[in-house]
Amino acid sequence: MSAVMNGNAGPIEFQARQARRVSEFKWQDTVFHRVTLLFALIVLAALAGILIALAVEARPAFGQFGMAFLWSSVWNAPEENFGALSAIYGTVVTSFIALVIAVPVSFGIALFLTETCPAWMRRPLGTAIELLAGVPSIIYGIWGLFVFAPLFAKHVQPHLQAVLGGVPGIGRWFAGPPIGVGILTAGLVLSLMVIPFVASVMRDVFETVPPQLKESAYGIGCTTWEVVTCVVLPYTRVGVIGGIMLGLGRALGETMAVTFVIGNANRIVGSLFAPGTSIASTLANEFGEASPGLYISALFALGLILFVITFIVLAISRWLIRRGNAKRGTQ
Repeated sequence: MSAVMNGNAGPIEFQARQARRVSEFKWQDTVFHRVTLLFALIVLAALAGILIALAVEARPAFGQFGMAFLWSSVWNAPEENFGALSAIYGTVVTSFIALVIAVPVSFGIALFLTETCPAWMRRPLGTAIELLAGVPSIIYGIWGLFVFAPLFAKHVQPHLQAVLGGVPGIGRWFAGPPIGVGILTAGLVLSLMVIPFVASVMRDVFETVPPQLKESAYGIGCTTWEVVTCVVLPYTRVGVIGGIMLGLGRALGETMAVTFVIGNANRIVGSLFAPGTSIASTLANEFGEASPGLYISALFALGLILFVITFIVLAISRWLIRRGNAKRGTQ
């Protein structure tokens, strides 16, 4: 009888140790889950706090001007008459110009680095592109104002006017004196700032494509372009959209570089050569000297509008990603 009990002591002790370990692991998992949940809730609380603070501070401006604040282009601080349309226009147009230029260039850079670049050049070139993303925005602004804008006014804007100024429909976009600073200049400088971000994301995403897929495509006779369009892009659609949205978010919120080269004029002319303004540049220029009251509230209202625009952009990107995943799942 004692032999049987001694023989069962080992398995019973082992089971007890296993039960203690399971209980310990369960406790650790519970703590880990709650800590990570706390971190997520902190981010959500900060986001909600920012939104509520902006809404509270912007309430006097919207109470005074109503929704007309969104489509009024008047910005007269002495008379306390404010409208956000000129700043919204400048923000959207400069960001659109930046994406139109940055996305194709970034796409080409990413494809070159992942598909056709020599091995000895891939790492130095990729590192250089990543370093460009770390350059402070004020450096881009100083370079844009003192180097790029004079050259652009002297050598590029006159040729654009000569070639496109007489084209019906778009000729008015290139009207006005070639002074260098303006909406187009701000869009071009923004594109240079956006390219490193979008190109780096696209390169990393393209590198996630399994080599077997590309080798199979090359094996059946596909060209590089066919491999890219039929294998790489369908496989990385979600990541490409995410990279583009990241670049758009950088362009929408950029402040110092745009402030240097956009001209800071609160009006809408319709010409890309004309000075303009953006939400971020207006806040940077006027917040320090704004008087308490309606002026400060109008600036907070601009910040709230920028917040909403960014949220809409992110919502659209999520919708595009889900739509792409749904189509890929049904194919």
